[in-house]
Amino acid sequence: MRPNEENQPPRPAQPTLLSRVLKVLIKAAVLLALLFVFDKLVPSISQQTQSFVLAKWQQLSLLQQEPPTENSLPSPLPKQHLTDTWGAARSQGRSHEGIDIFADRGTPIQATTQGIVSKVGDDRLGGRVVVVVGPGGAGHYYAHLEDYADISPNDWVNAGDIIGYVGDSGNAKGTPPHVHYGIYINGSAVNPYPLLQKN
Repeated sequence: MRPNEENQPPRPAQPTLLSRVLKVLIKAAVLLALLFVFDKLVPSISQQTQSFVLAKWQQLSLLQQEPPTENSLPSPLPKQHLTDTWGAARSQGRSHEGIDIFADRGTPIQATTQGIVSKVGDDRLGGRVVVVVGPGGAGHYYAHLEDYADISPNDWVNAGDIIGYVGDSGNAKGTPPHVHYGIYINGSAVNPYPLLQKN
């Protein structure tokens, strides 16, 4: 025995070939799993990023266009009679900030303009609503829908595309089916009636 040999800690046993191979296989499996997850996530993240960037680009181009003018928009319910119900009295001292267009329940509602869908969802007064941001940043508000078309926020729509179906949701429950159509320019409601083309 060499002097100090008894004070030395015991040397660890050398790993066997089997344990070394097992460690390599585990590391390879973890690496393959990470690569698989990365491969699946990156296209999704990339698509979401591209969709977001495209929506922002479209939004900027819309903001540079002129908002709707008199008789420039098609009706959301072609062939239905239009009546100017703007400003009519409503519950709780409110006044009507749009027009109501009556039609059979389930009648398809068409977008009046090209634009980006900013909302598809529920609203306390409007029930099921869709909001489209169009030229000039004007918000086009469709309320009391029975159901939505196959659209989502950030989707691009063109004038004439189906965005939903006539109903009586929200505070219109029990009234004849109709769509409440409103337009907001610079955050303020404007009367849509003069802006719509009359049949």
